[in-house]
Formats: sequence, structure tokens, C-alpha cells
Amino acid sequence: MSFFLETLIGGLFAGLMYALVAIGFVLIYKASGVFNFAQGAMLLFAALVFVTLTEKGLPFAPAFALSALTMVAMAVVIERLVLRPLRNRDALTLFMATLGLSFVIEGAAQLLMGTDVHMLDLGIEDIGLDVGGLFVSQFDLAASGIALVLVAVLSIVFSRTRMGIALRAVADDTLAAQSIGIRLPQIWRIVWSVAGLVALVAGLLWGARQGVQYSLSLVTLKALPILIIGGFSSIPGAILGGLVVGASEALADIYLGPLVGGAVSPWFAYILAVAFLLVRPAGLFGDMAIERV
Repeated sequence: MSFFLETLIGGLFAGLMYALVAIGFVLIYKASGVFNFAQGAMLLFAALVFVTLTEKGLPFAPAFALSALTMVAMAVVIERLVLRPLRNRDALTLFMATLGLSFVIEGAAQLLMGTDVHMLDLGIEDIGLDVGGLFVSQFDLAASGIALVLVAVLSIVFSRTRMGIALRAVADDTLAAQSIGIRLPQIWRIVWSVAGLVALVAGLLWGARQGVQYSLSLVTLKALPILIIGGFSSIPGAILGGLVVGASEALADIYLGPLVGGAVSPWFAYILAVAFLLVRPAGLFGDMAIERV
């Protein structure tokens, strides 16, 4: 029984880290209705900026602050050069723009910071802790705590502040929001900046786990089933979807893997997402599309 609980808890911790990646997608989708394919490249770029600064001798706090400012500056540039000219285009055009943007960001990262693999030490040891007779990873415990704090802050900001109300107005009806004086470019800059900061935190946690390398951007692919399960427009949905994916993957690898003769974690989440698409296409917390004829 203890082995089952340890596997389940480890899967839930991994799910929270997955959810942290998915939140970046949710923020931009809520503001523009566009799936930001460049989120993975932003995560990679943020982690590379941080680790490059620390390797040059900069302490953690200044390196984090400069990395955060870099992501905010990137958001301003993206809004001005990419989003503003395409403001009245359809969602497919904006999606293709973010697809091209992902290659531009990765190319810029390679040009400026090289292609070497960087080890990242956040000062959190990955050792087992005995908690009530169960062994859990200290790193997973700390990373999950950071994710929960960040989610709590974002939830308060987007539900209790004027900016959060403006974001919900833009998500519900862009033209109506603009008609009452909400400036769409400003909202986009803020949302992309916040998504960049989320990408920075997620990039540091995943970079400490896997190393800061170009395959790090592929971790965002696991956000797809999370968004399908939880809903593309819900932060709580991203959290719940991440927990479902993390726990089901961990348990399936242990109990289903031996039956099929190999690891099932690379594809099990996508099978789960397809099942949700058949039963509830909008996800657990997603908004159901209502079309009027």
C-alpha cells in the first residue's frame, strides 16, 4: 500500500509541474483565444537567460530579476511587432504566427547563448524525505509548493483586480471590451509578460530536473492533454488536469507498463485526452461553445 501511495504522490507532484507549464497557455488563450505554440520556446529562452547569467557569476536574485525583465521586454516586442499588426485576423492566422515565433525565439537563443547543455542547481537537493512513513522527493515537494504559491497569486490577481476583470471582458467579447475603453494592446502586453514570468519559473524547475537544453521546450507537449482535460480557459482546470495526468501516468507506468511490455507514460496522457474529447470536448472546466443560428 505504501508503494502505491508513494507512486501516487510522486505522480501528483509531477502533475503540478506539468500544470505550471499549462498555465502559460491558459493565460494567453484567455486573452486572445489563441493557442500559443511559442510557450515552449519562451520557457527554454527564459531558462537559458537565467543559467547564462549565473554562469557568469551573477547571484540568484539579480539573475532572476534580469531574466524576468528580459521576458517582459520580449512580451512588449511580441505585442508590437507580431500581435498588433495581426489584431483583426482570425485565430488560425495568430496560431501560425506563434508557430513561426517559436522558431524565431529558439533561433535567437541559439545565436545568443549557444547550444551547450547547462546544469542548473537551484539549491534544492533531490533526496528522499520520510513523511509519515512515505518517502517523497524533497525537490518535488519544493517545486510543488512553488507551483501552488504561483497559482494562488495568479488566481487572486485575475479574479480580484481590475486587470483581471479586464482580461475576462476581453476573453468574453473582444469588440465589446474595446468599446468600453479597454485597450487590447495593453492587455496583451500584460498577459504575455505574465506568461513569460510563468515560463521562467517553469523553465527553472524543469531545467533543474532535466538540465537546460533545447529538448526542454518539448516538455510543453505534455501541456496539450492537460489543457484538453482541464479546459483551455481555466487556471483551476490546468491544475486539476495536471494532477490527473501526473497521477494516471505514474500509476499506469507501474501497473500497466508490465502488461504491455514497456513504458506507457510517453503516450498514456494522450489516450486519456482523446477519451475526454469523446465525452467532454470542452474539458472539465472549459467553456462550452454555444452557437446561435
